[in-house]
Amino acid sequence: MAQALTTDSPASFDPPSMLNYVGTHMTRAAANKVYEQAGIGPEDIDVCELHDCFAHNEVISYEALGFCPEGGAEKFVRDGDNTYGGKVVVNPSGGLLSKGHPLGATGLAQCYELTHQLRGTAEQRQVPDVKLALQHNLGLGGACVVTLYGKN
Repeated sequence: MAQALTTDSPASFDPPSMLNYVGTHMTRAAANKVYEQAGIGPEDIDVCELHDCFAHNEVISYEALGFCPEGGAEKFVRDGDNTYGGKVVVNPSGGLLSKGHPLGATGLAQCYELTHQLRGTAEQRQVPDVKLALQHNLGLGGACVVTLYGKN
């Protein structure tokens, strides 16, 4: 349905925040482009496979993808908004860390999971009534791709 690629900029290395270094500005820019292309907002996403190369990167990405306001990631997690019954199910596959973060294969694994979610064939991981799925993948200090998949 929509896809955007962003790359880092000199802002990635500007002090005082390290958040840009781990891709938050690239993620935010790519996600906003995708939402604009598709005419939707983050609240419309049912399931997301996001790039959790490190545990903290998942939490940081909630805000950058627009799933919660800036500074709201802790509340988002505490309220269960990142899991089944919440606002958006994040990483039903277990995420990259559960797979050993296989470099080069992470994007394909995310696509595979989201395809099963949209087809309704994800078995015990199935998110009910999935219509929109978001994929977030990045290479630190380099590039970010956000892809939106939809069900007809």
